[in-house]
Amino acid sequence: MAPDKVSRDRLNRLTDLPNVGKACARDLELLGVRRPADLAGRDPHEMYERLSALTGTRQDPCVLDTLVSVVRFMQGDAPRPWWHYSAERKRGAGSPPRRNG
Repeated sequence: MAPDKVSRDRLNRLTDLPNVGKACARDLELLGVRRPADLAGRDPHEMYERLSALTGTRQDPCVLDTLVSVVRFMQGDAPRPWWHYSAERKRGAGSPPRRNG
């Protein structure tokens, strides 16, 4: 859902989260996330690495930005577009660990 349309009092489905559409919701479900509350205590970097392993494909870095956005939103941050977190990732603060090989 577009961040400007998100309402904290309507968080029943994954697509009620900021930046989450059908494809992202399927990725979250693959990670065992069934509802927004399931994101509590999750590490977006670990989720990103696990998703890459589960799909056998290195995910696009914007997927990490989206995961950061939803986890932080569920921790109380304002709903922000996923690209708000891109600069942080590019500075290294939000970078996924590099794999050897």
